[in-house]
Amino acid sequence: MKLILCFLLLVFATPCHCQTDNFTSSNLPIIVINTLGNTIADDPKTDATMGIIYNGEGVRNNLTDPQNDYNGKIAIEYRGQSSQMFPMKSYGFELRDAANKSQDKSLLGIAKESDWILYAPYTDKTLMRNVLAYSLSNLLGHWASQCRYVELVVNDEYRGIYVLMEKIKRGSSNRVIVSKIGANDNSGDAITGGYIISINKDAAAFTSKYPPLNAANQQIKFSNVYPKADDITPQQNEYIRNYVDSFETALKNNNFQDPNFGVRKYADLPSFIDYFLINELSHNVDGYRLSTYLYKDKKSIDGKLYIGPVWDYDLAFRNADYCGGSNSNTWAYQFNNVCPDDYWQVPFWWEKLMTDTAFTGALKCRYTEAKQQFFSTAGINGMIDSIQNLLSEAQIRHFKKWPVLGQYVWPNPHPIPTSYAGEISTLKNWIQTRTEWLDLNIPNQGRCATIKAGSGISIKVAPNPISTNGAFLLTSENRQTATILICNSIGQTLYKEKLMLNPGINPIKNISFSAWQNGVYFIKVFAENGQPTMVKMILLK
Repeated sequence: MKLILCFLLLVFATPCHCQTDNFTSSNLPIIVINTLGNTIADDPKTDATMGIIYNGEGVRNNLTDPQNDYNGKIAIEYRGQSSQMFPMKSYGFELRDAANKSQDKSLLGIAKESDWILYAPYTDKTLMRNVLAYSLSNLLGHWASQCRYVELVVNDEYRGIYVLMEKIKRGSSNRVIVSKIGANDNSGDAITGGYIISINKDAAAFTSKYPPLNAANQQIKFSNVYPKADDITPQQNEYIRNYVDSFETALKNNNFQDPNFGVRKYADLPSFIDYFLINELSHNVDGYRLSTYLYKDKKSIDGKLYIGPVWDYDLAFRNADYCGGSNSNTWAYQFNNVCPDDYWQVPFWWEKLMTDTAFTGALKCRYTEAKQQFFSTAGINGMIDSIQNLLSEAQIRHFKKWPVLGQYVWPNPHPIPTSYAGEISTLKNWIQTRTEWLDLNIPNQGRCATIKAGSGISIKVAPNPISTNGAFLLTSENRQTATILICNSIGQTLYKEKLMLNPGINPIKNISFSAWQNGVYFIKVFAENGQPTMVKMILLK
């Protein structure tokens, strides 16, 4: 299986003789930054130097080793918005040449570029939520920022584990691949692409004429990412504004499912499906409404609006104590119902798309495919274990520098694990619970629906995990007899009953689990023609 790009490690000249906080070596690449007496600020960037020490996979990196992956000038600044309140800061930096001009270079095996990010996983005590989300998006076939774990020293001070990341930018062979557009591209096919826009807290370039659902007096605002706000021409800004307006109008209209005149004329809906899956698997509290990127190429190339790449998942996967952010059993796209007064709301798009039977049918197929490959519990746990093993040594130093384990850091939900192992275990358990909820709640429609002509029965456990008493909902296509069995994890049958099912939903409520042990059970229903249907149930009393 294709593996995670985000923690592959690859990585010339002046040794660093600094020693700080007893930090002298690492299994991770080491980045050393010297601001030459300058103070780092939010803006503008300040001049500095940077060296990267990386001796190869499986070879130890020492602070006294040559800075052999990069050794030269940079310009650096703080980055982020709410995260700037934390003592551990994230940085954005630009590589500079001897003349102090921007230059493209490869860092730690990532494709050449000038703009980079050092992300500080301060509030995310697993140190991996962003890496995990980007890796899953990679596996779905989309570009997402490649990442490398490093340990950072700034001005002889050890700063902990950081993630070196690509910045979202246009590229011809990497990053967001859309056509280059210049100041003279103001008509014809040239003006139709490429563009990158975002829904974010940045200065708005234009505003949607369609307000978000269930959120009075709110607006959805779009920012220009490429071309930048200072570079985009009035004609280009007007073009992309009108195109987004056409997309939204087509989606809003009653005939939005029309293949020629509806939303599919303007948007690539498979990209929306994959974006939905990442946001819902992670239950990203900022999903859809912040750090949401879209891009569009020239009409002659494709011309449709795509959503992505995914970005900013440090508050996802159960890491937000507000607006239901830690829930495993609700939809993230329905944020407006939970927090209608929040200033940043989710566009109406997702509620409307979820009424499109072709969209939900394709969503069911894509989710089923993903679960069979890399959304499985074993697959995700394998990613988590790989990252945990990689960080097992460095995380001890990191949490000595930043002693936040067991402490509330906004917006960690309670209960707060007291160890790094506890953080990892909590993450794994939450993801398993989340995927089980999604298994039951992804719309069961289209050619991949679990109700087949052979059995005509589907099963839903509510809630799941279930406690002492709960309910099964058996949905039958017709009136028929069926046999229900409940087996434990070693195959022993603990419950068996023959039932007469009516067309529609048949609740089964008379089963008590008070004498059963906590664990995993399997509910099997055999239709009268012998065709089986099965779901997994977790008993947690």
